[in-house]
Amino acid sequence: MDIYNILNELNIKYEQIEHKPVFTIEEALEENIPDKINGVECKNLFVKNKDNYYLIFMEASKRANLKELAKLLNKSKLSFSNEKELKEILKLNIGSVTPIGIINDKNNLVVLLIDRDLKGKKVLVHPNTNTKTMSIEYEDLIRFIEYTNHKYIVF
Repeated sequence: MDIYNILNELNIKYEQIEHKPVFTIEEALEENIPDKINGVECKNLFVKNKDNYYLIFMEASKRANLKELAKLLNKSKLSFSNEKELKEILKLNIGSVTPIGIINDKNNLVVLLIDRDLKGKKVLVHPNTNTKTMSIEYEDLIRFIEYTNHKYIVF
């Protein structure tokens, strides 16, 4: 199902802009994307341990401490997933990682780890492509995640 159909079905309002492909936060900032659309620039990291996959969604200005997150999860060491796993599980390419991509994870292999400081804010996400950025309310993102039946942890 098209993500726009799902957003409309859930009555999730969003703003969206198109731009040249961006593969990193630095490229998004060079393109002035946060100045063109209302919302907090976020980073998305697809990580794993021996048993699970996680998608970390947090403010772009923060550093992800994988050791601390592993300790919080009471799990073994976290490491970055590879491009093959990203394509197989989320059907995404590098630079397009987004919480919206969990719609493609039909086996619910991915747990989302969401920065608590995003609560109550508009967040910037890709709609499964790195040539568009959309702004949605944090609470609407949570509704979308719940619609997909994925687990999430606010940290």
